Amino acid sequence: MKKYKVLGIGEILWDLLPSGKQLGGAPANFAYHAHALGAESLVVSRVGDDPLGREILQRLRGLGLRTDGIGVDLTAPTGTVTVALDAKGVPNFTIHENVAWDLIAATPALLAEAARADVICFGSLGQRHPVSRAVIRDFLKTVPATALRIFDINLRQHFYSREIIEESLRSANVLKLNSDELPVIARLCSLTGDEAALLNQLANCYDLHAIALTKGGDGSTLWVDGEIVSRPVAPVSVLADTVGAGDAYTAALAMGLLAGHEPERLIEQAHRIASYVCTQHGATPALPDKLRELFRTEPVPVL
Repeated sequence: MKKYKVLGIGEILWDLLPSGKQLGGAPANFAYHAHALGAESLVVSRVGDDPLGREILQRLRGLGLRTDGIGVDLTAPTGTVTVALDAKGVPNFTIHENVAWDLIAATPALLAEAARADVICFGSLGQRHPVSRAVIRDFLKTVPATALRIFDINLRQHFYSREIIEESLRSANVLKLNSDELPVIARLCSLTGDEAALLNQLANCYDLHAIALTKGGDGSTLWVDGEIVSRPVAPVSVLADTVGAGDAYTAALAMGLLAGHEPERLIEQAHRIASYVCTQHGATPALPDKLRELFRTEPVPVL
C-alpha cells in the first residue's frame, strides 16, 4: 500500500487551556492525525528560539512526526493561544500576534517536499501575516496538480478578509468549514440560498472536488462531486474539550478521499475519529488501533 505524503502548513502553537497547555494549530493537528492514520506527514511552520519552541519540537518527535519543516526564529516568540471553554467544552480562542509562525520561511528542501506531496492542508489564520501568506502561496503553486489542496478555513477573530478567502478557495480543490463559518463565507462571496444551494455554488464557483460542513453535535454534511450526504453524529461524552476534533475530521476526510472511499463511508469514518478526539484531553491523543485500521486498504486514485 502506498504511503501518502501529507503536508500541513501554517500555525503551530500552544493552546493554553484551563487544564494546562496542549500542542495546537490546525495544520499541525491535521498532520498528526493523518500520520496516525498511515500517512507520512510533515508540518511546515516556525517556532521561537525559546523554551516553548523547544518543547514543541520535542513534542512533535514524541508524536512520531518530523521536525525538519519547523524553522526556528531568533527574535519572534513561539505562538500561544488562550483558550476558554464554555459549558459544553467548546473552545473560544484568543490568538496572540507577532509570533514565529507569522514568519514561516520556504527553503529549497521544503519546496521539494511540496513537489512530492499528495495532500496539502492550509487555512486562513496562517495567512494573517504577509510573510507566511506568501510562503503558503508558493507551496500551493508547487504541489502536484493531482494533489488534494485542502482549505480548512478556520476563521478566527479578525484574521481573515474576502481577498484571502477567495484567493484560497481558488487555490483549493477541497474545502472544510463549520456551520458558523458558512454564513460568513456566503456573505463574503456574495452567495445566497439554503445549505445545499450554498455548497453547490461554492463547488461550482471555485471548482471544488469536495466540501465538508461540520456542525458540532449535529453531525456534518459532505458534498463530493455533486453528491450530498448528511449524517448526525452519535452522542459522545465530551471528556474535557473539543479542541482538535475538526482537524481529526479533516485528516480522516483526506485519507478517505485518497483511498477512494464513497461519501457515506467518508462521513462515517470522519465522525468516528472526530468523536473519539472529543473524549480525550487535547488535540492530539493517541488513536486506538480500531480507528487507525479504517484506512489500511488499497488506495484508488480520486482525482
